[in-house]
Amino acid sequence: MRSHYRFRLFRLLIMITMCVCMVSTHSIHAESGISREYKMKAAFIYKFTKFIEWTPESFSDDKDPLVLTILGKDPFGKAIDPLHGKTVRGRKLIVRRISGMKDVDKSHILFIAQSEKERLPELLQTIRDSCVLTIGDMKGFADQGGIMNFIMIENTIGFEINVDAAQDAGLEISSNLLNLAKIVGSESRRGKN
Repeated sequence: MRSHYRFRLFRLLIMITMCVCMVSTHSIHAESGISREYKMKAAFIYKFTKFIEWTPESFSDDKDPLVLTILGKDPFGKAIDPLHGKTVRGRKLIVRRISGMKDVDKSHILFIAQSEKERLPELLQTIRDSCVLTIGDMKGFADQGGIMNFIMIENTIGFEINVDAAQDAGLEISSNLLNLAKIVGSESRRGKN
């Protein structure tokens, strides 16, 4: 009951933040064809970055940007573009789109689109030991080794986290975020924050 309350509170905070972003960002507000679902998922991704720490080796220096890559057929459209240039933990956030695995290693966050479902095991294996936060929104994504997966909970967007995959990638996820997620993997390996 308590965790359900925290999850609802977290969703409310995300929705408020998203609404503020939409009001202040005319490009999102002007686009009527963008799915409300993916506007919300873009807001979630931005919020996730504040609760995750990458290893120092993930960056060549303090000025390196945090790179968010969308692999495959982009479901966000322009909904994710307002994140480009925002600051996360003192780093500029860069959004880019790719169709193949080339340059995936230059990513810190990799959203794997549903168009890549057939080759998901191969993709996840390729970046398994990289310090890359993998995010998806397809059934079984976290069970197959993806780190974060958007899921529907009571007709609203929720998320699950594969704690084993996160640890294997060298990512440290705040317990505040873990407490709001459905956990996939060993709960004994949860983050220390």
